[in-house]
Amino acid sequence: MDKTSAMPRLRNSSLCLIIAALAASCAPDSPSSSGRDVWGHRPGPKGFRTVILDAGHGGKDSGAVSPHTGQREKDLTLDMAMRIRDELGSGFRTILMRNDDTFIDLDERVIRANRFGDAVLVSMHFNSGPSSIRGPETYFWRVDSHGLAVRCQQAMNAVSPAESGNRGLVRRRLRLTRNPEIPCILLEGGYLSHPAESRLVADPSYRQRLASAIASAIRTQSDAGDAGTGSLPRPLYEPPSRPTDAPE
Repeated sequence: MDKTSAMPRLRNSSLCLIIAALAASCAPDSPSSSGRDVWGHRPGPKGFRTVILDAGHGGKDSGAVSPHTGQREKDLTLDMAMRIRDELGSGFRTILMRNDDTFIDLDERVIRANRFGDAVLVSMHFNSGPSSIRGPETYFWRVDSHGLAVRCQQAMNAVSPAESGNRGLVRRRLRLTRNPEIPCILLEGGYLSHPAESRLVADPSYRQRLASAIASAIRTQSDAGDAGTGSLPRPLYEPPSRPTDAPE
């Protein structure tokens, strides 16, 4: 074949590919906007029906232990994940990262979360610190996780009877807020180191109210997206979180 005669065809083919790519980028959003994305610099998810519930710690990693009630974080987080699952009901496909007292490495949790494209990840924890600090906290990193983080923090605040010295909504680069390729947040349901709050968390009825509020926040995010959660934060280009970073 004459190479010079083939050039217009190649140009035409390249032009068609460019036009097709532009058309795809301008196409309307699909019913769900939560699919996988490395950076997540986009609006938050809407229309998703899969929720991955990650019970923090487990197995050899007990997490925080309350000096006031003796309860272990790993047991409380699993209890909360199951309660949130039940509260979400049949309207969502809920996936438990662990359903028993099993240790799962943080990087493995990220790998498992990344198996799902149309999903959000909610990691449940309880906090520990100076005995004067109490109240729930929510951590996020990705732009597309901001709306869900705002909703869950507001929901937990509404259930918590008092707050003191806690950080509230925090943008922090952790392995479970930076590394997954789906919207992801980490919730701290309260401080086990605070005498009154640890006893409150030990009450199953309080955990049920907390789980109900979190499930309602997830449901609202799926229905409304970011509407009413404020301006999106600016994109941040940081490398994935590693085990050598600050303790998580």
